[in-house]
Amino acid sequence: MFKKILIPTDGSPLSAQAANAGVCFARSIGAEVVALYVTQPFAATIGFDGMAAAYAITDEDYEKASAEQSSRYLKAVMDRAETAGVKATSRAVSNFNVADGIVQAAQETGCDLIFIGSHGRSGLSRLLLGSVTAKVLSLAHTGVLVYRVKEEKEK
Repeated sequence: MFKKILIPTDGSPLSAQAANAGVCFARSIGAEVVALYVTQPFAATIGFDGMAAAYAITDEDYEKASAEQSSRYLKAVMDRAETAGVKATSRAVSNFNVADGIVQAAQETGCDLIFIGSHGRSGLSRLLLGSVTAKVLSLAHTGVLVYRVKEEKEK
């Protein structure tokens, strides 16, 4: 069946939920995982209005913060894999389009499945917010398993 599973994370609680499910799935079928974090290049954050300049952010500051963030997010997935006894590697990539970065990383690492979470939004909410998962589905040349994450209800 599947031998190598790409598990992208963005560090959010919902993404962590999907990553945990992905690691459990990998364990159940004896697959290894590749944890992935995709950051966008500094140029993508500047925008046309020069917003980054208004906050006095340099590309070095941005790169350092992105590296620290990716390390933290990937460590969480790697720790979960270690606890589950699943062989795992991690990778951080930079791409203007997160979905493209996920699909390219799957190809470059030889993954035969992308295990990705989805909020399950539809209609106007999906249109306004976009969906990395939907874009991955349309771009991927490999299997994609979409895990519907459960949002916590506010009390």
